[in-house]
Amino acid sequence: MFRMWGKIMKDNHLVKDSVSCNSDYSLSRTQMVFDALDELCYQFDLGKPIWLDSTIREFQRHDKARFTQDNFIEAIDFDFLEIQVIEE
Repeated sequence: MFRMWGKIMKDNHLVKDSVSCNSDYSLSRTQMVFDALDELCYQFDLGKPIWLDSTIREFQRHDKARFTQDNFIEAIDFDFLEIQVIEE
């Protein structure tokens, strides 16, 4: 099962977190990541963040990425959204 953990952080404190699960292995890993991020954004009532080049490189290296204000079109009231793949 593919699982991704999403956390909203503000002032070094965890504000919200959730885990997205997907067991449909007919999808590619990339599609699973995008689907999980969409689900987390829906749960957190956020717009979808933009994947910048630095975000993509960070995710490829560590299976973890942080989305800051630069990644969002609308203003956010937290420091960053962090996603991390916790199981594949």
